[in-house]
Amino acid sequence: MTLRIYNTLSRALEPFVSLEPGHVRMYVCGMTVYDLCHLGHARAMVAFDVAQRWLKASGWRVTYVRNITDIDDKIIQRALKNGETIRSLTDRMIAALHQDADALGIERPTHEPRAMDYVPQMLDLIGQLERQGLAYRVPQADGGASGDVNYSVRKFPGYGKLSGKSLDELRAGERVAVLDGKQDPLDFVLWKSAKADEPAEAKWDGPYGPGRPGWHIECSAMSCALLGASFDIHGGGADLQFPHHENEIAQSEGARIGTSGEGQPMARYWMHNGFVRVDNEKMSKSLGNFFTIREILEKYDAQTVRFFILRAHYRSPLNYSDAHLDDARQALKRLYTALQATPPAPLAPQTMDWAEGHAARFKAAMDEDFGTPEAVAVLFDLASEVNKTGSPRLAGLLKALGGCLGLLQEDPAVFLQSGAGAMLDARAIETLIAQRAAAKAARDYAEADRIRQHLQAQGIVLKDSPAGTTWEAGA
Repeated sequence: MTLRIYNTLSRALEPFVSLEPGHVRMYVCGMTVYDLCHLGHARAMVAFDVAQRWLKASGWRVTYVRNITDIDDKIIQRALKNGETIRSLTDRMIAALHQDADALGIERPTHEPRAMDYVPQMLDLIGQLERQGLAYRVPQADGGASGDVNYSVRKFPGYGKLSGKSLDELRAGERVAVLDGKQDPLDFVLWKSAKADEPAEAKWDGPYGPGRPGWHIECSAMSCALLGASFDIHGGGADLQFPHHENEIAQSEGARIGTSGEGQPMARYWMHNGFVRVDNEKMSKSLGNFFTIREILEKYDAQTVRFFILRAHYRSPLNYSDAHLDDARQALKRLYTALQATPPAPLAPQTMDWAEGHAARFKAAMDEDFGTPEAVAVLFDLASEVNKTGSPRLAGLLKALGGCLGLLQEDPAVFLQSGAGAMLDARAIETLIAQRAAAKAARDYAEADRIRQHLQAQGIVLKDSPAGTTWEAGA
């Protein structure tokens, strides 16, 4: 079965064919680093981490670019508020981003460009757009130039093809801001002139005077520099589809009008992950239901959070609640319990037999637009077979398939025992288990029951078997 991807541009599932045989070039819009990453960021990072993992597992070489926006109004405002430099703030937030992503098992992208490092390429691109007649300098009242440069949306044929709306539909409800210099409400800024109260590190010299790039131009410049003018996959959250991604297309493809690259799409496949909701309401700071990754990881282990995200298809809404995380934890424990009972035989990814029944079903699910819910269902079917047969081969297959999703790679005992009550460490628990065994041997069953109940009150569940007693953290 050939991989099919839902292409937002065509609004259809399409067979995936890379521009260069055997090589996939993928660009995903990353974070604006003025604060800690939240659950919405986690959802996007996990979705595209799984996509690139599956592409690699399917035999492709993947060049994966995920950018960092390190210059932006919010960044400038936060740095000034904190009394620190922009670089200090962004370095600190990028380090936090990496810590959160690493905790969730998200592999580092091939390239992680910072916008500040690509301002010369952005200026070159703005110059190309100006020569094409798609960019204009905003005049001042005295007839001079203000230093702002805008994109003329109505001069680009096909604007709106990603959002599926006409220019008139997109303009409905828009109002021209007073003195913003726009020729049309849909026009957007490419270069912003420097303000007197902005720090020097937020200003670059260029042909339009001191200033800094607009947000949209960043991704057009960075993707072209690292992946070429046309590449395979462009991804990001559904909230970026319009206007950010629509504007990227206008910039990247507009700059090539009249050149040998005219007619080639910026990206052939556009992927967008769905929104995160909290108790069926959209996650929002204004609603007070906004959670950072760190806040969630204080309550739940990272494997559980990742598994919770992957139980929903990447394009579907993801509804966050403690109940859903608790359920995800219990479900994931069933998979790890199977691996604990039957140690898996080693299975290298390159030796995977994709014709084997469970592997074939897993592959079919993932090849249908990265269908993780169906792939996870295969893992549970396989775990049931492992429990029935005690087959190390099947246990090895379970672990290997889980690895394609970034799951089931921890030591089962460590995972099952994680989240134990803070009052007891592993040594104390093992001591109590030994005391309980001694009480049972002495036929002091009341003491044995007392120890079990004491541990249960601490969130420790004991499991007796002919091989002895093991323990794990409870719900």
